[in-house]
Amino acid sequence: MAFSKVKIGSGDPEVLLAARTISVRQGGELLLRAVDVTVHAGEIVTIIGPNGAGKSTLLEALLGLIPVCHGAVEHKPGLVLGYVPQRLRIDSVLPMTVARFIALSAPGCPPPVEWMARLGCDHLLDRPMHALSGGEMQRVLLMRALSRNPDLLVLDEPAQGLDLAGEEQLHGFMDGLRRERGLAILLVSHNVHFVMAGADRVICLNRHVCCSGSPTMVRATPEFRLLFGEHIPAMGFYQHHHDHCHTPRGEVKEMP
Repeated sequence: MAFSKVKIGSGDPEVLLAARTISVRQGGELLLRAVDVTVHAGEIVTIIGPNGAGKSTLLEALLGLIPVCHGAVEHKPGLVLGYVPQRLRIDSVLPMTVARFIALSAPGCPPPVEWMARLGCDHLLDRPMHALSGGEMQRVLLMRALSRNPDLLVLDEPAQGLDLAGEEQLHGFMDGLRRERGLAILLVSHNVHFVMAGADRVICLNRHVCCSGSPTMVRATPEFRLLFGEHIPAMGFYQHHHDHCHTPRGEVKEMP
C-alpha cells in the first residue's frame, strides 16, 4: 500500500497525528512493522529504543518524508509541524548566518528571539552556521522549527551534543513550550534518562511497538529491561499496560 495522508475527522478534535498499523520496507528489509502512534494536543510523547530500532525511520514516515508499504498516517486538518532533524550538514563555503537560516523556514516572520533567549542562544543570530558547535546547532534547529509557530513539534535526538546542564535546560524549555503555548511534542531519543523524565506517554520501539503507555511500569516490563538493562534509575516513570508478548522466535503475540 502506498503512503496515505488522511485528514482526521472532526469527531476526534484533540488528535493531531495518528499512524494506523504502518510498516516501512526499504531495500527488501522491513524496518517497521505494524506500528501505531497517536499524538494528542498538548502532550509529550516520547519514543525510545536501541540503535537500529527504527526511531528516525518512524519520524520520517509520520512526516511523509518516506513512503509506508502498509497502513496510513493521518494529520488533523491545518496541522502545522515543526521538525528538528537529528543532524544537518551545512557547507562551510555557504555564507549563511543563523538569522538568515531561521528566516528561510518562515519568510516574513521574525526570529523567535524571546524563546532563543530562554534557551541561551539569542547571541548566535549573527554567527555563521558552519561555525556552530553541535549543541549550538541543535538549539538553532529548534528555533527554526519554532519560527513556524507549529501545533506539533517533532524532535529527533534533540539532546545530541548537549552536556548534562544543557539537557536539563532543554527539558525545562520544552515543558514551558507545552504549558505556555499548548504545544504537543513528539520526541525521539536513545537517551532514556532524558526522554523519560518529562513524558506523558512512552513508546518503546524495536522495529515494532514492544510496549507503550504512560511511564513506572514500562521500566518493569521484560522488554524494557532486555533493551536497556537493569541499571536504569527510576525517574518519573508512570503506569502502563503491556498488550502483547513475544514468542521464543521473537514474534509478536497478542495477550489473551
